[in-house]
Amino acid sequence: MDSLLTWFISNQDADARRKEKMSKINLLLVDDEERFLSTTKILLEKRGVSTATASNGPDGLKILEEQRIDVVILDVKMPGMDGIEVLWKIRKRFPLIEVIMLTGHASVESAVEGLKQGAFDYIMKPCDIPDLLKKIEEAFDKKKAMEGKIRKAKIDKMISHPMAVFEKE
Repeated sequence: MDSLLTWFISNQDADARRKEKMSKINLLLVDDEERFLSTTKILLEKRGVSTATASNGPDGLKILEEQRIDVVILDVKMPGMDGIEVLWKIRKRFPLIEVIMLTGHASVESAVEGLKQGAFDYIMKPCDIPDLLKKIEEAFDKKKAMEGKIRKAKIDKMISHPMAVFEKE
């Protein structure tokens, strides 16, 4: 009985830690299917993920200009500016933001192209929320690790060249 209680408590602690971590993630979901956007936003926010939505690429790029976003879930197939073009613009203007491509069965080739263009990963529609959360968490961890490396490089530069503090970046 004690081992069962210990297991239950440790699982609750792990769930609480994961929800706390997820609450630090700012996500942007870009998809032209309004029903998918609203349902997924509700499910992600229920699990602690702060989620902004856009129904097209230009609106998604505008949100990236206005808000701090860590991870983007980006549909490959959208009218007008498709996901590959949006990905290219994100990589160019926001290189630290991780992008997960969202694809239907017919557009796996496009998702692979997204990976070649620098997407973190891709997930198939319809997607399982636990799988999506895992990919979001992994993408967030990668972004945070890269930010940490950049901070360390700046500190190392300041230590080895104190006058570098006065140089423009």
